[in-house]
Parts: sequence; C-alpha cells; structure tokens
Amino acid sequence: MPFSRSKTVGVLGLLCLGIPALGHHSVQAEFDVNKPVTVTGVVTKLEWVNPHSFLSVDATDANGKMTHWSFEMAGPGVLRRAGISRTDRGGLAVGNMVTVNAVLAKDGSDFALVKTLTLPDGRTFTIWGGDPNAK
Repeated sequence: MPFSRSKTVGVLGLLCLGIPALGHHSVQAEFDVNKPVTVTGVVTKLEWVNPHSFLSVDATDANGKMTHWSFEMAGPGVLRRAGISRTDRGGLAVGNMVTVNAVLAKDGSDFALVKTLTLPDGRTFTIWGGDPNAK
C-alpha cells in the first residue's frame, strides 16, 4: 500500500527532528576523563558563545616554556548559573590569573574541558561536574 503525500511529509519531518541531536557530542567522544590537568595562567581570550564558551590561557610549563591552552566550557547560561559573569558585569576578564582544573582532549593537544575555574581571590566555580559516562 503506497504512502500518501501527507504521510511522506510527516515521516520526513520526524526524520529531520533527529538531525540537531547528531551534532552534539558526548564528553568522552572528545575528552579523556581519566587524564585530568591543572593549568595556572593568564586569560588571553574569552568567547561567550552557544552552545559552548571558550577560554584561552597562556601558562608557563615546568620547563619554563610558554604554552597556549584552549578550554571548552559550558554555554553562557550555564556559566551564569555557576556564578561566572562577563567582563562587562565585573566578572572574568582578559588579563586575570586563573587556575583551571580540566580533562585533556584525546588528540593530545593543549585543549581541555573545564571542570572548575579558580580566580586569584580564591573563588572557585564548578563548570562541569557531571557524570563522565553521560552522553
């Protein structure tokens, strides 16, 4: 029995609903939750964008070499709920010294997912504390 035009459109519509879900990745797809890293350095760039914000930090490693780190964070709404505000609201700013606890990217680059962020005044913000097995 052939499909009617309305049934065909309905099925195609349902298939299209699943497309946005394909773009999101699990934490474990990109990051190794068994490889934590702590980096202390100066914020060089902040990108408050959806679906993930980004933080760039210049840090000196144990050998005295300057390393440029990039960190993925949650989106702006989640950061606000965690207590972090934008520079224009008196919050995190380029030039701040920060300590970042994160998990390394699987590709071995200087890229990681932020778990906590600590400012020089001692305030610590939990950005990601979820189940590492969650998708």
